[in-house]
Amino acid sequence: MDSFTTRPEIVGTFGVVSSTHWLASQTAMSILERGGNAFDAAVAGGFVLQIVEPHLNGPGGEVPLMLWSEKEQRMRVICGQGCAPALATPEYFRKKGLELIPGIGLLPATVPGAWGAWLTMLRDYGTLSLAEVLAPALHYAEKGFPLVPRVVQAITAVQDLFRAEWHSSRDVWLPDDKVPAPGSLFHSKAIAATYRKIIELAQHQGGMDRVKQIEAGLDIWYRGFVARAIDDYYTHVEIRDTTGERNKGLLRYEDLAKWKATYDEPLTVEFGRYTLAKCGAWSQGATFLQQLTILRNAELQQYAPDSFEFVHHVAEAAKLALADRMVWLGDPDFVDVPLETMLSSDYGKQRFAQIAAQASTALRPGQPDGRQSAMPDLTLGERILAISDTRYGIGEPTFAALPPVREWADKEIFVGDTCYLSVIDQQGNMVSATPSGGWLSSSPVIPELGFSINTRLQMTWIDDGLASQLQPEKRPTTTLSPSMALKDGKPYMAFGTPGGDQQDQWTLIFFLRHALYGMNLQEAIEAPSWHLDHYPSSFWPRTTTLNRITLEARIPKATIEQAGHDVR
Repeated sequence: MDSFTTRPEIVGTFGVVSSTHWLASQTAMSILERGGNAFDAAVAGGFVLQIVEPHLNGPGGEVPLMLWSEKEQRMRVICGQGCAPALATPEYFRKKGLELIPGIGLLPATVPGAWGAWLTMLRDYGTLSLAEVLAPALHYAEKGFPLVPRVVQAITAVQDLFRAEWHSSRDVWLPDDKVPAPGSLFHSKAIAATYRKIIELAQHQGGMDRVKQIEAGLDIWYRGFVARAIDDYYTHVEIRDTTGERNKGLLRYEDLAKWKATYDEPLTVEFGRYTLAKCGAWSQGATFLQQLTILRNAELQQYAPDSFEFVHHVAEAAKLALADRMVWLGDPDFVDVPLETMLSSDYGKQRFAQIAAQASTALRPGQPDGRQSAMPDLTLGERILAISDTRYGIGEPTFAALPPVREWADKEIFVGDTCYLSVIDQQGNMVSATPSGGWLSSSPVIPELGFSINTRLQMTWIDDGLASQLQPEKRPTTTLSPSMALKDGKPYMAFGTPGGDQQDQWTLIFFLRHALYGMNLQEAIEAPSWHLDHYPSSFWPRTTTLNRITLEARIPKATIEQAGHDVR
């Protein structure tokens, strides 16, 4: 297989940073260079991502975090996925005549968890103050940052909505009532003012004590002026969404005041010399691990990493794991998730035995512990799509084609949806984070704060009997899925990707190519990849696609034209 790469694998001893934007990576590395640790660096980089990639995440979004503490010699997960508001019940949406929660607007908001998760890690594992880690983001918000082309595409796609309906977003994202140009310097003055106010209040309340300042920052966000501004906007303002109607939000002050980021033990699975770690059943991370338990039986190393046998086995394992995701995964505080069985060797063997020579065209959830699964209505998405107002977007825009921008008018351009950030310092501390939510195009700006709130509640079902059914104070089963790996029991790798439903497919392929074939990290990333669509989408309108495999064109023709996959 061709091992050509566009750049070398980066190796060092002082520290390493990777993220989806150069300014965030540069920020995190600068924190390491001035003596901060990986946790400080990740928090500072994460806050910069919220400013410079507003089409991918924002202050009102969420972030699951994974960390390795060299001092404690352990991995931990911080859940920055907020929960459903107390007013968000299936009955509420049914009374409105809705079968699905909209993908944009105010109704799909959960408690914004990113602030709580970042500050919790900073408080417990970092060394810098709140003001120090916010300083780079504050600088770019006040002094300006260059708009990457995809931000401009996102604004272009929703400019009519902003002008006609979401006037607070118009005022922020259409300066002088014009779509800004790619590469132009953009300022987020209102966010900067919010951060300055938080810093001043936190320093006043916390005095000279670093930890007390951070705790004050948490209090100000979830029980102070930020929470009150969110409550006021979501209680009183009506916003048009994909229902075609104007709706008020459900998020309230009390929802924010009760919530806090929590620590979990990671889920783990052994694969040869490696221990792979993921977030709990409130994320799709178990899907990655379950694919490994299935593929441990495939003896993949006997096949070339771009061969039909390799691609087919990995694709079919993904179908089985994603079917189990659909029916079994949910917030473990509300749902009895059979994780021990789902990640066991015996269950992996059972599922591997279901992989045939031909591509499966059916959704086949398993029966861990003999349980019978409840299935969502797989026809719902197409039915809802046919009667909804989709002029201004749908749910999550990973592969949503948007209007072309100037020089790309003759090309099909896609917009991302999520960020990724990982840091390792010279002491060996590691952070793996997948920030997302609060996209500029998905919900309106809260004028007093300068940012939007996430729309993650769209990932829940209203139907009874489903593990991921909407319930007050329950977390949606997020697609956000950072990863970590140990090798021979020692910390080895932090990795992840944007990509919604594709995250635990792309990272699995990357990991297998590194672990089984000895590709270096850059080679494993750049080797031609693919993903399956064989499930109801996690995002509104939850349409179901079966047996579609989307491949990069560099995959050999002989690999593509076999086994009955619907190839794109």
